[in-house]
Amino acid sequence: MEKIRIVLDACGGDNAPDEIIRGAYEALKTRDDIEIILAGPEEEIREKVSEYSDIPSGRISYCNATQVIDMAEPPVKAIRHKKDSSIVKGLTLVKEGNADAFISAGSTGAILVGGQLIVGKLPGVKRAPLAPLIPTKKGVSLLIDCGANVDARPEHLLSFAKMGSVYMENVLKKKNPTVGLLSIGTEEEKGNALVKETLPLLKECSDINFTGPVEARDVPFGAADVVVTEAFAGNIALKMYEGTAKMLASVLKESLTSTTRSKLGAALALPALKKGLKEYDASKYGGAPLLGLKGLVVKAHGSSKAVEIKSAILQCLTFSKEDINGKILERINKEEQ
Repeated sequence: MEKIRIVLDACGGDNAPDEIIRGAYEALKTRDDIEIILAGPEEEIREKVSEYSDIPSGRISYCNATQVIDMAEPPVKAIRHKKDSSIVKGLTLVKEGNADAFISAGSTGAILVGGQLIVGKLPGVKRAPLAPLIPTKKGVSLLIDCGANVDARPEHLLSFAKMGSVYMENVLKKKNPTVGLLSIGTEEEKGNALVKETLPLLKECSDINFTGPVEARDVPFGAADVVVTEAFAGNIALKMYEGTAKMLASVLKESLTSTTRSKLGAALALPALKKGLKEYDASKYGGAPLLGLKGLVVKAHGSSKAVEIKSAILQCLTFSKEDINGKILERINKEEQ
């Protein structure tokens, strides 16, 4: 059986290395067709791994890295000067064909820059977008781009729509996924210059199921399976999404525990609430892939726990087995013909 080799940045994120290693352990116990390479200070990581006595033999290896790229460091400078960092060494393994994927919960900027400079883009791909899955009332939607390209042009957004459609079709098994263009209204005359210039390109493209502009307020209700935008608006939408969810959870908790009566009601409602909220838990989908690269690079949330890391690993497995890069390359090349 051919195994998928995945590099994990054991130094990246708020909960490294413990939760990273535990996520790797949980994934290895779940599937027998993956191998994990842990990038970071080898001696320290080996000691942590030794706490798991039943890790399958021969399926974890190490890439010693003595440097860590901090969140606040300028990404380009860090990638160029910290050659022995876990991010650079992990991405290099993917570039050289010694790994199929790289996952990190570390510096977003360094991962975006390193992915494009070290791993490189697929032929025909001009911009590589970051594409997280976000929970909606209908399941999940892919928000593309949410942080990689703040100065995108209309042709880039068309490319994002194509890549996002390939991802949803093959990883999420969404047949003929709908594509929406994030705007300030559903009317075609609304929006900035980028939106207005992108709209006809999406309408004329036969390779996607474009349904028109979508407003941010409709995204949580599943207005489109693929929500296309440039990184500035996409990142604002994503952060607002996350912040609103945390605020509502906080308000709900305070309301349900404010009085004895509300506490009794909360006790009765808790099972139903947990079941309902579980349906909107995006952690089961892993991280955000940086699409359009020659290898798979996934950015996990900085606060990821073992469950998110495990999900990201399984996400990489599906990505590789479905040959998403090959399908993206075919779709992009078709665009140019």
